[in-house]
Amino acid sequence: MKQILNYINGEWSESTSGKFTPIVNPANGEVLGEVTQSTKEDVDRAVIAAKTAQKSWRLVPAPERADFLYKVAYLLKEKKEKIARTLTSEMGKVIDEARGEVQEAIDMAFYMAGEGRRLFGDTVPSELRNKLAFSQRIPIGVAGLITPWNFPIAIASWKSLPALVAGNAVVWKPATETPMTAYEFVRIYEEAGLPKGLLNLVNGSGSVVGNSMVEHPDIDLISFTGSNEVGRAINARAGALLKRTSLEMGGKNAVTVLEDADLDLAVDGILWGAFGTSGQRCTATSRILVHENVKQALETKLVERIGELKLGDGLDETVKVGPVINRSSLERIDEYVKIGQQEGAKLLVGGKILDENELGKGYYYAPTIFTDVSPNMRIAMEEIFGPVVSIIPIKSLEEAIEINNSVEFGLSSAIFTADVNRAFQAMRDLDTGIVYINAGTTGAEIHLPFGGTKGTGNGHRDSGVAALDVYTEWKSVYVDYSGKLQRAQIDNY
Repeated sequence: MKQILNYINGEWSESTSGKFTPIVNPANGEVLGEVTQSTKEDVDRAVIAAKTAQKSWRLVPAPERADFLYKVAYLLKEKKEKIARTLTSEMGKVIDEARGEVQEAIDMAFYMAGEGRRLFGDTVPSELRNKLAFSQRIPIGVAGLITPWNFPIAIASWKSLPALVAGNAVVWKPATETPMTAYEFVRIYEEAGLPKGLLNLVNGSGSVVGNSMVEHPDIDLISFTGSNEVGRAINARAGALLKRTSLEMGGKNAVTVLEDADLDLAVDGILWGAFGTSGQRCTATSRILVHENVKQALETKLVERIGELKLGDGLDETVKVGPVINRSSLERIDEYVKIGQQEGAKLLVGGKILDENELGKGYYYAPTIFTDVSPNMRIAMEEIFGPVVSIIPIKSLEEAIEINNSVEFGLSSAIFTADVNRAFQAMRDLDTGIVYINAGTTGAEIHLPFGGTKGTGNGHRDSGVAALDVYTEWKSVYVDYSGKLQRAQIDNY
């Protein structure tokens, strides 16, 4: 039985609890191993190690810190297939998606390594003679990272890499469902020679490990990706402690299909957005706002294409849709489908748990489409996090924008149209952090900010240069070489 341990101060160790929980393959119910369940004392040890290591790490020149990230990038490239297969085995997404996710971590490592020579501040003219004025980024200290199971290495890379290159140390709590991928990622850092104490892995539950991290006085910021409910609780408590938070908390993303759209292209984008990762993405396509003139044609194409999707174990190269993560997720998705039927939505296809006779002992839900959905139905407003999408008819772009913006989230949106004027109107008016033109709601690239508006987050962003804003403070410096006291705003006027 493979055991996944904690990594604290450069050493692999079992939790002080002595307890382990099983790691289950959602495709077939096979137990892959077990993971240690940590205590508050484990978190304390990790924070002490991180705080100690960060004192010297912050003094290492940023280009030298970046050298470790380059090593991480090359090691990730070398081990891409192994990590991808581990990811698919414990999370369920199909192998092509898993390879793409590891590639995202590779891209992020190279990108953030480059930022080691571009942690730019500003040099500005002083309003006084013989005086220099500039700003610089400085590290915050110890970053606490809490990451989800649906992108167990990509999101961890979005957070750990900028934190480290900016001069911070890290305490990381991965999702309880995907500790093997976290183990592989930490092994990469270890092989790259990252000094001990800078990256600490603490496995365990959110109620114990996560809460201990939020409460710990020596963790200076919390970067969290997960549910809105948990994110709000973290923000409330961390705010009371004057602790910085970066929160990414989901979406209810819509694709708008206008009457002049390329319907085949729209279908491609919708299927990928709605059923890739079995709908378990914060950027998943959850609503389709389709012009009434092409609604029936779009529905016909979608139902036909869904019939061609092969479900099964993601390690099978021919499979297009894998399982959902666990039994409770399966039951929650099914409950939402029942709610949709009770609300009066018409079920076009799917709408059921696939039993063991169909796909074995895994957690599979049939790709599901509702039509004639009203914007105020729960299935059109609440995040389902599964392979369920709702079709809402519209009469105009203006109506689509209003419906798109009516939900509590604001992560991603998309529009299919051949009209450049309406495309630019959508770019301006869709209230989401990410907008796609003639593409689905997924496909973010690491060199642009990732995050959203409203209930999706609290204004910070993962990825791109914007990620550095999470992990750095600004320091303004004034150097007066006049040899006399000069009072700004007084002596110069």
